[in-house]
Amino acid sequence: MTKSRAPARSKTAGKLPSKQDILDFLKASTAKPGKREIARAFNIKGNDRVALKELLRSMADDGLIAGSRRELARPDVVPQVAVIDIVERDRDGEFIARPANWEEKQGPVPRILVIKEKSNTGLAAGIGDRVLARVAERGGNADYPYQARVIKRLARATQGLLGIFRKLQGGGGVIDPIDRKQLREWSVPRGQTGDAENGELVRFEIARASRFGAQSARVTDRLGSPEAERATSLIAIHTHGIPEVFSDAALAEAEAAAEPDAKRREDLRHLPFVTIDPADARDHDDAVWAEPDPDPANRGGWVVMVAIADVASYVKPGSALDREARKRGNSVYFPDRVVPMLPERISNDLCSLKEDETRPCLAVRMVFDKDGRKKSHRFLRALMRSAASLAYQQAQSAIDGRLDAVTEPLLKTVLRPLWGAYASLVLARTERAPLDLDLPERKILLDEKGKVRDVITPPRLDAHRLIEEFMIAANIAAAETLEAKRTPLIYRVHDAPSKEKLASFAEFLGTIGLSFPKAGTLKPSHFNRILAQTRGSETADLVSEVVLRSQSQAEYAPGNFGHFGLNLRRYAHFTSPIRRYADLIVHRALIRALDLGPDGLSDVEIAELEPIAQAISGTERRAMLAERETADRLIAAYLADRIGVRFQARVSGLVRSGLFVRLAETGADGFVPASSIGHEYFVHDEARQALVGEDTGAAFQLGDSVEVKLVEAIPTAGALRFEMLSEGRLIGGKPKRRPASKTGRPVQRQSRTRKRR
Repeated sequence: MTKSRAPARSKTAGKLPSKQDILDFLKASTAKPGKREIARAFNIKGNDRVALKELLRSMADDGLIAGSRRELARPDVVPQVAVIDIVERDRDGEFIARPANWEEKQGPVPRILVIKEKSNTGLAAGIGDRVLARVAERGGNADYPYQARVIKRLARATQGLLGIFRKLQGGGGVIDPIDRKQLREWSVPRGQTGDAENGELVRFEIARASRFGAQSARVTDRLGSPEAERATSLIAIHTHGIPEVFSDAALAEAEAAAEPDAKRREDLRHLPFVTIDPADARDHDDAVWAEPDPDPANRGGWVVMVAIADVASYVKPGSALDREARKRGNSVYFPDRVVPMLPERISNDLCSLKEDETRPCLAVRMVFDKDGRKKSHRFLRALMRSAASLAYQQAQSAIDGRLDAVTEPLLKTVLRPLWGAYASLVLARTERAPLDLDLPERKILLDEKGKVRDVITPPRLDAHRLIEEFMIAANIAAAETLEAKRTPLIYRVHDAPSKEKLASFAEFLGTIGLSFPKAGTLKPSHFNRILAQTRGSETADLVSEVVLRSQSQAEYAPGNFGHFGLNLRRYAHFTSPIRRYADLIVHRALIRALDLGPDGLSDVEIAELEPIAQAISGTERRAMLAERETADRLIAAYLADRIGVRFQARVSGLVRSGLFVRLAETGADGFVPASSIGHEYFVHDEARQALVGEDTGAAFQLGDSVEVKLVEAIPTAGALRFEMLSEGRLIGGKPKRRPASKTGRPVQRQSRTRKRR
């Protein structure tokens, strides 16, 4: 392997490289170096490595680099050695390729000219091939910014290649890919259709007859009608490679699972725990109970217990069930189905805290004073029995005075103590001042055929917030216990915004007459003050959106750097081991630390915590993307028969080529091309988060309320395209005069944008 070299000027010991130094180093590297290689190249040692880590994290937040701790690269640049897919020929007959792994956030997909190697016919490749290639920039060539020389052909993974098959007269057909990045259709020769019917959803692979054969595809699986019930989520499952079928060994282990030995467990079955979940929940993995603290020294205080299903009793380290859970990382939730992390025998039966059934649990008993400050906590393995399975709305209605047959006998002894404890915890939360972004979440309701019946935004109830506060308290207790016992764990971490994002945020605030502190330790309360200042104003939604975008993304890590959003020094996920592998790791760590049984965290797992954390952070992002794409496809289908209808919307994003809008009615996201906005140039003003007309000064700013008309809906791609009906508004600054033609009349120019840096 060729070693990467740092620029000569960066060899000074102890001198932290600049961001440009690191970008230059990554560009010169023939492989993807990690943090260790960067530190070695720039001679960074000792405590300076911490500063380097912060610098790299800041660059990642700003999108300057991407990858893991072991492999870093510039996200907008194709590496010098890369995997590429040969996808077409140009007019001159040359092969054109694109990077095999390129995300939208990296920018436009670069086209790569494949250089023919006449002297090395053994490496001949053609359309449809995936190859490992040596890539070089071509210096200002707009059509093909890169060229590549093939190193070797690779086996191409077929999972994720999905499309809609269309029959052609005379045999054969074409496939319209589901993937939005594939902007072309694939021809399917006669005999390669797999007997697919017209309009069917199919999985396909790229095929070719020879090196110079016409580009074609071969159907490998028929997945049924894309209009069929549950087909939309199936597209996301296959596109993102989400495992949905459990191995026979895992299913056999689940079926053979028996209740664990109760000898070493405390008996909590006399306590009236309740579960409070969504009305349509199929599993119940957490239960809560509270009472006033009987200790006279803690007058007005509360005892709160959170009991979590003891998944570790059934899923042993290294077992087939464990391997499946680790591979999935988390459950994935679609409007029409759940792809569970564990088989239903575990998640919906043995580890579901069903009403009036005895279940093993890992519980935490916490004592709070009257102001919600935790005085003590203790973890225990126990047996519990749920007194009732309540829905959020049902529990809230009972507290509000609307009782039913289930909640009436629970009101005084169960529900009121829970709300009393919650009131105290709210005081502590207010004092802690976490980031106060209470954003609405849309929910898609389906009919019996799997079609969208309605899109709603459920109200945020105190019942939701109560469970959230209790779960946060339990998660904090888990992290504190494991740190005190010096037991390795996986933290849930959330870094503070980078300096560059803060500078951009401060610059934006200046455009609306607000300021942001430039010195001192950054806290969520600084953002909360801005949110409070603008609450109820016309800029409130805009400010909330910009605050959200300035934040880092939460992730899992074996090292702790706190949770900025919650304003916590330490935090771990403990409360959902049925659906998150991170929580199962924390359960095992507690069992090991407190000697609660033989099924605790193993030495092998401790040695693998870092790759586990990286993997489950990735599966979490995969699930979020799949869930969002499924929602987009369902809503696009829902709106497909409303072409030409006008909608009220809000500007939700800005790029040089146009803007994104979010509909008020459904929360659907769509794109408004710049060409539908007006007849002038539009400048992307990053400071003001706006597209500004260069001639008139009319602008569309992030958060603006606008009216748009739906002009296109593509359900299979989840894409909506709108035309702008609203006029822009002046947001400050003098509009530039429209240039005149030779006749003295204003020139009407085609709308396009350019970016102001």
